[in-house]
Amino acid sequence: MNTQEALRRLIRRKLSDGRLPSDRIPTVWGTPSDGEKCDACDSILAKDQLLMEGTSLAGGRPVQFHVTCFQIWDEERRVLDGEAHRSSS
Repeated sequence: MNTQEALRRLIRRKLSDGRLPSDRIPTVWGTPSDGEKCDACDSILAKDQLLMEGTSLAGGRPVQFHVTCFQIWDEERRVLDGEAHRSSS
């Protein structure tokens, strides 16, 4: 199985059940990791990895991602958002 596809499925599930925000994050910043857990894949970021962090428009606690996980989350939430707009029309 492709690990990238497995990660996409996990992120889709988390978007669907609310464990990840489905709205956009207006401001995102990247900082060196200090061993935080990625909210998308649940693994710990290594100290030499970049941590992507931001707070969604809905507020709440900031979400933290690996760079790749952030990119996939953003792609998948846009797909989900597009489907929601089409079904409400």
